[in-house]
Parts: sequence; structure tokens; C-alpha cells
Amino acid sequence: MANTLSLFWDLSSASKKERIDATVKLVSSLEKFQAQHTPKVSPGSEDDEENVGPTDGLDALNAHDVAYSIRRLIRGLASPRESSRLGFSVALTEVCASFQNRINIFVYGRNKDLWTPETVAVTLKLQPAMPEHNWKKTLAPTFKDADILAPANFSTLGRILKETPGEDELQKSGTGTWKAQLHYVWNVIFDSLLPESKPGHRRNALFQEFFRVVVDDTLFGPSSSPERKFWGFLVFKKALGRVEGADLPMLFTKNFMRCWINHLSQKDRHLHKISQDVVKDIQNVVQQNPELGYTLITGIHGSQQFDKLTRTKTIESILSKMDSDGIMRYIQSLLEEIDESGEDVAAEEAKRIWTADQFAALVRNGAIPKREDWIQLVLNWFTVQGLYVVKKKSDKGLLAALRVTPSALASEDFRRTCRSKLLGCLADLTSQPTTSQKGLRIIEVTIAVDDESWISKIFAVVNDLDKDRKRIVSLSEENEEEQPLIQQVYKTIENLKQVDGAMKEAAKGVELLLSAFLLHYRCVKLDDDEPDPDTGVLEASTCLAAAATMFPADTKSKKRRKSLATSQPDSPAPIDMLVDVLIGFLEKSTSYLRAVANKTFSCIASAATESTIDLIVVQLERRDPADLVADEEDETESAKSEDEDEDDVESDEDEDEESELDGNDEAALALRKKIEDALKANGIEAAAGDTDEESEEELADDEQMMAIDEHLAEVFRSRSGDKQGKDVNAQREATHFKNRVLDLVEIFARKMPQSPHILRLVMPLIELATKSSNDEQQLSDKARGILNNRLAKLKEPLQEADQEYAETILDELHIRARKANSSDALATLSHCSLFICRVLANIGDGEPILRLYTESIVDFMTRKASSLNIAFFKDFITRYPALGWRLRDAILDTSTKAINAYRRCQAFQLLNMILTLSASTGDPEDVLSFILKLHRSILHFIDSACDDQVSLSAVQIKDLLKLVMLGVRQASKVDINNQSAWDSGAWHTLHERLVASKRFGSSTAVLKLCSQVESALKAQNDRQSHLGAPKRKAKEVEVEGVSSDTKRKKKKSRPTSQS
Repeated sequence: MANTLSLFWDLSSASKKERIDATVKLVSSLEKFQAQHTPKVSPGSEDDEENVGPTDGLDALNAHDVAYSIRRLIRGLASPRESSRLGFSVALTEVCASFQNRINIFVYGRNKDLWTPETVAVTLKLQPAMPEHNWKKTLAPTFKDADILAPANFSTLGRILKETPGEDELQKSGTGTWKAQLHYVWNVIFDSLLPESKPGHRRNALFQEFFRVVVDDTLFGPSSSPERKFWGFLVFKKALGRVEGADLPMLFTKNFMRCWINHLSQKDRHLHKISQDVVKDIQNVVQQNPELGYTLITGIHGSQQFDKLTRTKTIESILSKMDSDGIMRYIQSLLEEIDESGEDVAAEEAKRIWTADQFAALVRNGAIPKREDWIQLVLNWFTVQGLYVVKKKSDKGLLAALRVTPSALASEDFRRTCRSKLLGCLADLTSQPTTSQKGLRIIEVTIAVDDESWISKIFAVVNDLDKDRKRIVSLSEENEEEQPLIQQVYKTIENLKQVDGAMKEAAKGVELLLSAFLLHYRCVKLDDDEPDPDTGVLEASTCLAAAATMFPADTKSKKRRKSLATSQPDSPAPIDMLVDVLIGFLEKSTSYLRAVANKTFSCIASAATESTIDLIVVQLERRDPADLVADEEDETESAKSEDEDEDDVESDEDEDEESELDGNDEAALALRKKIEDALKANGIEAAAGDTDEESEEELADDEQMMAIDEHLAEVFRSRSGDKQGKDVNAQREATHFKNRVLDLVEIFARKMPQSPHILRLVMPLIELATKSSNDEQQLSDKARGILNNRLAKLKEPLQEADQEYAETILDELHIRARKANSSDALATLSHCSLFICRVLANIGDGEPILRLYTESIVDFMTRKASSLNIAFFKDFITRYPALGWRLRDAILDTSTKAINAYRRCQAFQLLNMILTLSASTGDPEDVLSFILKLHRSILHFIDSACDDQVSLSAVQIKDLLKLVMLGVRQASKVDINNQSAWDSGAWHTLHERLVASKRFGSSTAVLKLCSQVESALKAQNDRQSHLGAPKRKAKEVEVEGVSSDTKRKKKKSRPTSQS
């Protein structure tokens, strides 16, 4: 006994190693004692079941030390001291495993006060090991069933696992302590109900009931504390990894969902972080097993507004990680829910609208894997619900797949929602290219698998549905005036499908435009309360005329197109007519029309001409807001005048003027009414007639006049504010419109980078990038992005371009660069200048380039207010080193005229770059001549600094001396025969002057560099003097006719003479 007593203290140690060592020693000692013991009675006797004292069956079956140790280990399970519960439970488990055939469990089962989570864990371990034991008596009266995991015991088991003290007698001995870690008993329970090693022994149905009672009703119960709910979330996370896919919805129970939504929706809730962890675990499960996404969505959608209630994107993120099969199953399940009609009309309407929102979200989410089958299903559903009324249910075909039943109860609001969602989804699919999968093939969802746009496919569906008049009825019927035009559109679309060759892509663009137009026209007719019969007729007629000219159906049509072009030289080109329609779409500012315009122009961009580009860029011109408002008013008046009766044309001129005044004086009447109200407020009545003789007017005093002035001033201020508001709104709309037009510009730059017409985009974009106001910052950034990322970074130069036009653009760019108002604007102008230089260098000789850059250098050096900077010229020299070399003399000569020493030092920086990049490619004589000229200029510049004629810092002189050393090295590379003469004496004199200078004499770096220059030049002169005599001798010998052998002999002896 003395050997084992000390071990019990170590079982309570906070050290894990000490607890494990004590457990091992205790089990080893008890095994020795048990081996020496002889049992007195057989286990399971009546005496063994009736005794509860120290002489019970436990003492009869086991050695004294073993029995004592078991009792003490059981009592220690409820001890609050340090880590007693943890250490004693581990030791008891090991002891039970070693002496399982000799332990009578009822010793602690009869004691009500000892039921703790640890006791439950021990019981769960012992029950499979001792199946012959009478567990019902052992567990009674605490548990009703012999199996501790039986449904009848779940309520009691939940109270024990909750570990909270209360009035219940089962919890009287509870300590009420709480730890963030989940108790190990839960691992034992999960191993018993959902064993991972034995899938065939899983009890899924039993676990579902266990989770509902023990977890949802207990841990997530209304009276549970946040600490117990925290345990509940941990249990859920553990169950998420154990439960099979098909059974996952059972985890999303009522109390759990309520608690999860409440704590996930607010960041200041106690359990917000653990709620977020649950979301991440669910997302990880779906990412590892995408097929489980549908099952999880089904469970979470017990609350259909989960994302809205929690202010998260949980459902959206799960959908983005699902596979296409799961998305398809999800869509079909939503259609099944709609098919189940209910008595509550309002609830059914809300369910339909919610389903429409879900379908639209699936299409809109770019992260969701797109597949043609489910996209087609969603679009078809929107089409049928928004444009038709189902009269008869169908068991096959499109209506059967959509599960659409006679829907007379569907409201007009729902149908309007479906039409809006249809156009919105088509806009998303058209404007946002993402990948779509069909089998092993990855495609873009803007074009379906059969190389047909989604708009064209839905257009075909509408055409088929119109023919099925037995089961469905269209909500919009065509009138007699529209039918010929629509029939012509259908005919033109069929002809466009036959176009092949180089114009095939353009034909698909026009087909898309016509199909999109008819769909939009049909929806607009239903959405407008008072539809205009002429809406869209002009656009359709224009498109048909352009299509007939661009894509003639036969030879006769080709001849007719040629004759029309000859007979009507002023008529617009068909491509211009189409682009004009697209610009009209952009003015309407709907996402659907914008997507259609961009996609159509992307297809027909190859047919664009010079006039087409001019038509686009003219939309980017800046206009006065007052002019915009005036244009709107003119359009309004024009529309009103068209609606007047034609019979009024023959009326008298006076009546016309009167009616015109009556129509235009609404604003004046409103102003008059405000003035009259202001006068009445101050006790003055407005005159009712034209004469003032009927009543005497009482004159107002000064106070009344002051009050009237204030009221009148307020009236006129409000009128001025209304006018300013109109100006602001007009300017805002113009900015948005230009932003949409820039999409066409970017598309053309992307699709046609080698087009000569791309030059016509430069100046309009420059205008937007450099002269836009603060309110147009987005517009300016977008224009700058097109210039810098599209035009300035073309991979191949333009093969064809108008040289004179390109020179004009380059001239304008340099003029603007010299007066640029910001560094960003100057950088953009520099990039564009380099782009035009590339064009001119590819088609010309570069003389205009040198002329303009020379003029800009002169402006930079001689004009103080010049906006140019050194980066403008460095970019040019770096991009075109050969042209930069040809600027060397202009830079050096202009540097003497610099307005200050700093600008002149910047000129020498440019010359440093030129020598580094280009000297090796120049003519040797030119290089040597320039280097000598450069040295003399630098020598004179530094000498002036010593005389205090210019102000230079030591750092600037160091840079100048480094440039001299660079010139010496470059000269040695090209001057093979060392024929250049260096004036080393002048540099020696300069060194002496620097030493004597008060400003530079203390700079050791400057003096050292100057000495290096002097030494390098002296070495070059010495080398030249050594090589001069042998060269002259060789020349003299050759003149005198000495044999070649003698000359070769002298050449061989030259190194000896040098040495």
C-alpha cells in the first residue's frame, strides 16, 4: 500500500508527463498485487450484488490494493484539485482495461452523486467489455435503460454532459467549472455511435435523436449559457466530420440554427467567432467534397434568408465550391418546392420571388462553375414565367423540365421580376466571360457549347414557345403594324446564320444585335404602362438596312448594294449605322443594352472604318452642362410637338403663339405662384386684373419691404438651385455615358491592335485623361488606363498608318506635355509620345521625332515654367537608344543655355544615359569627337563652380566626374589606335583649384575622383606617345619599299620594344 499511495498525488499533477508516469507505475504495481491474490467468491453472486460496503464483491474479486485504488480513482473523478479529474480518469481507464473481468461496476453506479462526464466515459468503455453484467441494475435509478446510449437515457445524459449545477439532484455535486476544450467523453460517444474504423456499426438514426436531445435541446436550449452553447458549436464541428453526406441535414436543428444566425449576424456577440469557424468548416467540407454542397445547402435553407439575416455570404460561398451536378440538383429542388402549391397565396408569391433571386444569384456569381444545362434551365424558367401564361400542364418537353403548372395566380410583380432577371442574367452571361464546363471541355459562358450566344438561344426558345399555342399564351401580342418588321428580323437572322468566311464574326454580331433587340422590345412592351408603338422601330429598321447592305443574300443584292453606294455617296456606311444604334443603346444605360452593345461591337470591330471611329470619339467631347440641359428640353419639346393634332397646323399664327406660350410657361407660372405666396405672407395681395382703379392700394412700409426682399430672394435662390441641380444631373449622366462609350474604345484597341484607325483614339483619350474635372476622375482613370495599358503596350508596331497624321499627333502631344498640369498627365503624354514614335520609326526615318524632342529639350532647359521633367526624356532614350544618340549634340549645346545649374546637371544625366546605352553603336570618330567636347564642357562647368559663378554641390560634382570617367572608358573601347589627345594638364589644374576651394577642398570623394580622372587621362596620353613612334617607323619603311617579311618582323618586335 505504501508503494501506491504516493502515486495518487502525482495523478493530480499539472504536468502531463508526471501523470502518465504515475499511471504506468500504478497499473504495474496493481498487476503484481492482483497476481498474488486468490478470489474468495465467484463474480456475479447474490452477496456480490447486495453488499455496498468495504466487504462487497470488489474486495472478494480483487486484491486489497486493487480494490482501494479503484475506489479512490472513482472518487477522484469529482475532485476539483488541479488536474485530478484528468489524471484519475486516465488511470481508472487503464485499470479497468487491465482488470475488466474483476470489477463490479455497480459499486459506483449505485451512488447517485458520482455521475459525471468521466463516469459516463468509463461506463461506455466497460459496457462492451462486460456484456454479461446486469447493467440495468447498475445504472438504475439514474438511467432508465441498461444501454447508457439508449433514447430513454438521452434526457438524463444531456443534463450530465451539460455540467451545470442546478436544482436537479443529478447535478448537486457538480462544480460548475467550464473549460473551452470539449470533454473527452464526447470522443467516446462519437466512437460508440459513429465509429470511423467500423462503418458497418454506425448508428445514424440513433445519433440523430441523440443530437436532437443532448445537443440541440440541452446545449443549445433557451436557458443555456453562452459557455454551453460554445460546447454545442464544438460538438457540431466534430459531428460535421463524422456524419455521412446524406445525413448532414440532421445537424441543422432548430435551436442550433437560431443560435448560429443570432451570433453570426452581429460582431459584438459572444459566440460570433466560433460561429464564423462553423462557416469555415462547412466551406472546407464542400471544398473537399463538392458533392456534399447540395446536402449542406438543403440543411441550411431551413432558413431561406440565411445570408440576409446573418449579413454574410455563406450560402453564396458554399454554392461557389459546389460542382455542376450539385448546382443542378439544387435548382431542381427549388423547382420542386415551387411546384408544391399551397393555400397561402402571399407565401407562394414570396417563395417564387425568392426562388427567382436564387436563380439570378447562381448566374451572377462568377465563382460558381457554369455548365450549359443548368444555365439553360434557369433562363428558360425566367422566359416562361416572365413572358407567357401556362394554360395546360405538360408531361414532356420544356414545360415538364421546368415543372411549370398553370400559373394564373402569379402576380404581375412576379412576372416583371422574372423579365428583369432574364435580361439581367443575359447581361451577366454576355459581359462577364468565365469558364463553362461540359464533360472535359472548358468554354466561355458568353457563348454556349454549340457556338451560339445565350441571347440567340433564348431567342430561339421564345420562337418555339410562340408556336405552342395549345399549352401557353404569350403576354404580348404583336399588332398588325409590327408583324412585317418582326418577320423581316426573323428572316434576316436566318440569312446571317448562313454567312461564312471573313465576315462570319461580324454576321454573328449583327445576329446578336437583332435577337437582343427583339427580346428587349418584348419585355419593354410588357413593363411600360403606356408603351410607345414607335419604340425601337427606328433601331430595328436601321439594323435591317445595315445588315442587308453588309451581308447581301445573293449576287443581285451585291449589285444593288454597289448601286446604292454609288447613287447615294452621302449616305452613312452600314457599319456606322450599326454603331450609331449601339451608341443609342448606351444612352439608355441599362446593363442588358450595355452588354449587348459591347458584345456586338466586339464582333463587328473588324469592319470599323475611319468614320466609325470618329462617330465613337465624338461622343467623348466635353460639352457645357447648360447645353446638355437645353438639348434635353429641346428633345422634350420636340416630342410634345409630335404628339399634337395635325389639324392645329392650319390655325392662326396668334393661336400658335398663344398655345406655345401656354405650353412653355409652366415654370413661369410656378415662379409666379411662389412670388404671390411671398407677398401674401407679408400682407400684400397680388393684383387680380389689369387696372388699378378698383381699389386703393395700401403702401408697404420699410419693414414689410425688407421682409418681402428676403422672401423673394429665397424664391429666386430656390429657382437657381433647381437650375444648378439640373446642370449637375445632366453632367453626371454625360459622364456615365462617356464611361460606357470608353468600353467601345477599349474593345476596339483590344480586338484591332494593328488597325491604322487606332491613331484616331489617341487625342480624344488624352483630352479625357488630362482635362477631366474632379467629378470625372473615374472617366479620367479609365481613359488613362486605355492609353497606358492598351496603346502604349502594343506587342507589334502598326504596319500601316498615316505618317502626316501621326506627326500631327506627336506635335500636339509635345505641346501639351510642355504645359501639363500634373505628373500623371505628363506620364500619360510620355507613353503616348513613345507609342507615336514607334509608329513613325516603323514607317519613316525618325526626323520628325528628333525635331520635336529637340524642341522639347530646348523648352525644358530654357523655360522656367516648363512642365517637362527628366523622366520624359529618359523614357525616350531608354526605349529608342539609336534616336537618343542622335540627340546628344542638341542636349549638350542646349545645356549651356539652361536657366540654372540644376537643369544643366539634368542635361548631363541624360548624356550619361546616352553614353551608357548608345555609344557602342555610334561611329568611332563621332564618339571620340563628342566625348572630347563633353569633357571640355564639364571642365568649364566645374571650373565655373570653383569661381563661384554657378552653384554646385559636392554630390553634383561627383556625378559630373563620374560622367568624365565613363567617357574615358567609352573612348578606350572605340579608340583602338589611341589617337585621341587628352588634356590631362587642364584636369591637373582643376584638381589644384578644387583642393584650394573652400567649398570642395574638404570633400575627399570629389578630390579622389578628380585625381582618378587626371591619372586616367595621363595614362591614355602616355600610351599614345609610346605607340606613336613605331607607327611612324612602320609607315616610313612601307613607303621606302621594304619587303613584307621585314614589316612582319618589325610587327613581331613591337611588343619587345614596348616592354
